[in-house]
Amino acid sequence: MMILVTGGSGSGKSAFAEDRLVSLGEEKRIYIATMYPYDEESLRRVERHRRMRSGKGFETIECYTGLYGVQVPERSAVLLECMSNLVANEIFQEEGAHENTLEEIKKGILRLKSRTRDLVVVTNEIFSEAAVYEGETEAYLRCLGRINQFLAEEADQVVEVVYGIPVYVKKERLL
Repeated sequence: MMILVTGGSGSGKSAFAEDRLVSLGEEKRIYIATMYPYDEESLRRVERHRRMRSGKGFETIECYTGLYGVQVPERSAVLLECMSNLVANEIFQEEGAHENTLEEIKKGILRLKSRTRDLVVVTNEIFSEAAVYEGETEAYLRCLGRINQFLAEEADQVVEVVYGIPVYVKKERLL
């Protein structure tokens, strides 16, 4: 099963995604961390997320670019956090996919989906702002929007977390 979890900053989407994956069973749990720790604030966020998943049985794999190359055990349970970071890394980091970001991330997601029993992907809802962006930021937002649409199409469930409350946008019946 694939679940896409979205929400605004501080919405509770990370805690929901972790708890949801843990509730799906006892499979080997892999946490794919995509935040590149480039400053003190990002280091604090990484540490906060490590504390959140402590004791939940996750093995962490850091993946800043090149999702397709991540090796996970067959039939494992995988939490990928966060797509917005992965997209930024692929577009802006030297070793990233740059103009091929959309295709590279799609390939990586499809590979993970084919290998895992459960895949939970966290992304950010950043599109409801009234702000206007240009240049690289606009290109990043456009790419993330296309990837989020792809993820929603591939997912069995899409959940938006609003103030800690899960709102099921897409919930397919599972046999």
